[in-house]
This record gives sequence, C-alpha cells and structure tokens, in this order.
Amino acid sequence: MRTAIAALAALSFPALSFAALMAAPASAAPASAIVIQADRVLAEPGKAPLGPTSILIENGRIAALLPGRQAPAGAKIIDLGTRFILPGLIDSHVHLDSDAGGEAALIEGVTASPGLDALRAQWNGMKTLMAGFTTVRNLGDGSGATLALREAIEAGWVQGPRIVDSGRSISVTSGHMDSTLSLGEQLHHAIDQDNLCNGPAQCREAVRRQVRRGVDVIKIATTGGVNSRTGAGLGQQMFEDEARAVVETAHLHGKKVAVHAHGTGGINVALAAGADSIEHGTMPDDETIRLFRKSGAFYVPTLSTVNGYRERLAANPDAYPPAVLEKVKWRLEITGKSLRKAVPAGVRIAFGTDAGVSKHGRNADEFELMVEHGMTPAMAIHAATINAAELLGLKDMAGALRPGMHADIIAVSGDPLADIRALKTVDFVMKGGDVIKPAP
Repeated sequence: MRTAIAALAALSFPALSFAALMAAPASAAPASAIVIQADRVLAEPGKAPLGPTSILIENGRIAALLPGRQAPAGAKIIDLGTRFILPGLIDSHVHLDSDAGGEAALIEGVTASPGLDALRAQWNGMKTLMAGFTTVRNLGDGSGATLALREAIEAGWVQGPRIVDSGRSISVTSGHMDSTLSLGEQLHHAIDQDNLCNGPAQCREAVRRQVRRGVDVIKIATTGGVNSRTGAGLGQQMFEDEARAVVETAHLHGKKVAVHAHGTGGINVALAAGADSIEHGTMPDDETIRLFRKSGAFYVPTLSTVNGYRERLAANPDAYPPAVLEKVKWRLEITGKSLRKAVPAGVRIAFGTDAGVSKHGRNADEFELMVEHGMTPAMAIHAATINAAELLGLKDMAGALRPGMHADIIAVSGDPLADIRALKTVDFVMKGGDVIKPAP
C-alpha cells in the first residue's frame, strides 16, 4: 500500500529543474499553505547552499523554492531569520525500543512487555525527532513494538519519525541474534526464536517470516557482536550459502538487506552475496573495499556506540559481563579506523548511530566522530540525507528539499558546513509539513 501511495505522490509532483522551480510564481496558494523563510538553505546536500529563500509547502510537501522572501497570498509564514535550513536528517541504524546495555539489557529483555516496549519506542522516537532526525531505519524489533509504532505514526495517532523497520534480526543458532545466549536451558523454550536459521532452506524461511510480518527491510548478522553474551568473538558465523539464501530471498520479495558484521570474513561474505548495507564493518580489508566498490553497497559505521559504552562503564564498571567487556574495550580502541579506510577509497557512506547502544536524541554525536575520522562536514551531512535516503529507498521523498518531496525541514543557528557540531542543537523541526519543534 505504501508503495502505491508513493507512486501516486510521484505522479502528483513531477520533478522540476532548479531554474524552473526558482522561477515559479508566488501568486496564490491554498489556505493551508506554509512558507518557511531563511537566509541560508541547503536544499541539495553536496551542493552549495542557497541564499535567502522561501520554501512553499502545500499538503505536507514542498511545492516550490522561491528566491528571497516572498509568499503567496494567504500562506502562513515562518521566518527563521539567519538560521541555516537543511532537509530532515536520517538515521539508518537505530533501536527505538531499547535503552539498556549489558546486564541491565538482559534483565529488561525478560521483564519488559510488548506494550512497554511500544511506549518506550515512542518515547525514544520523539527524542530522535526533536533532535532533527525525521526518518529512521529501525534494525531489530523482537516484540513488534516498532512495527506497531510505524503504523500508528503513519495513521496519525501519535507523533514520531518516519520508520523503516526490519522486524526480528536474523542469525544462526548461537549467533548474535540468539536471545538464549547465557540464559539457563530451562528458559529456552519460553523464548521465540523464529529468527534463527541453519542452512539455506531455514534461512529462506526465516526471511519469509519477517516479510509476513510486514517489514520494510531484512537485517541479518553474519558475525558475532560486541553485545553478544558469549565469548565466541566477532568473527564470521554464517556460511556463504546461508548469507546468499537470505539475500536472494529478501531481494525476491523486494526487500533490501542490512548486515551486522564486524569481522572481515563476515563482511566479505555478505558483500559477495549482494547485501545492500554493512552495519559496523569494523575490520575491512582490501577485498572488502573492492567488494564495496563493485556492488555499490553502503557502509553504515555506527561510531557513536563507543559513547554508550563509555557512559555505562563510567556509571558502573560492572555494567558488562567479562565476555562482553573484553569486546567493548576492543571496540573502543578500533572505532574509526574502518571509516578512515573507506572514505578515501570512495565507499558510499550512510549515517547510522546504533542508538539504543548510544543515547537516543543524541544521534548527532555521530557527525562529530565521522568528521574526526576522515569525513568533511559536507560529506557527513550528505551521508545523513542523500545517501541515507537512497539506502532506505526514499530518495524521491526525503533527504533533499525539492518540489514533491516530504516537507521534512530542520534549522540550526550555526553553519554545520563550517562546524558540524551545529547539528547537535536543532532549533526547528518540521516533518511532513507539521511543525514538531517551533523555533524559540
């Protein structure tokens, strides 16, 4: 249904050349029209920002970009003055229903209810939206909480970011997504593990289960994870035929595949199988870079996980069990090295934080780390707009300010192209033409 709606929207708002949209008349507008005005507008990340501009919004979508300060008669005007306007930001890797880590996460996992998960997801979604992230890709939903939140937001029942959701993440038995790790065997029967697969046939079935749930994207793990409650490490855990079965089945159903992978073998087997994005990708080699460039897959670095680890350990040195703590310390040391390798090689980068491991609402901390480890501010913003929108399959709806696109607009007081830290304090947020956070 959403695909059909998107297709109708595209027909209703044909693409215009920049010259044509700048020359559009400012004569009359529907009573519901809104015009946002500001001195600086980054309409197309990757290109130079515009000077004083008026953005005409009708029915939740951008209708025109007009030079200077002008507005059709009857339009509501929001003048943001000297602020810097950007498209709404996109976080390609979040976990809205999760806040805890280490031992606290284990307890939360066996005490929380789906209802509480849903309320937590909406709470965290609003933190994210108020921080300027109007779209997210939620990569991991065991209870169905964020799938339900996605539907509630689309229906207008609650506010929140636009959600692209993966449902339950898929791995092999004893892999990163095995929820019974470290639990007593007497508890295993009580935990739904339909996301685990062993062998190509089971892996195809695991994908189809998530498709049946109505997911937008498939997430798998081809390696161990930092937070896996096992000492098995971060190396490859899924065989090539299993990874290929997942990717082929997902693509057959029109779903992209996001792959959790730290170790080199798991990264490369996923890329060779045709994965659409690699999450974390901590240990790339030269073959990894070759496969990224050949396939055009996106790399989502999730650097700000280290902030979550540091903060939890500062609050409680025993926050993580020994098998996990060893991997946490390793992640703290190696983070950023993979990005430094990928950027000069021309690998396509999409912004993603792994919020839930790091703090929700502080998603923009990732920008600072991306710049610290080899990206320019312009590149980091491009990763969180144009690139992330393409990865999520939303390039005609989000990531830029063009006629026909969702009116997802944020404003900051500083110039993020000069100092990326300006994005850590967002003054104004609009999503789909609705003002979520008015400018002070």
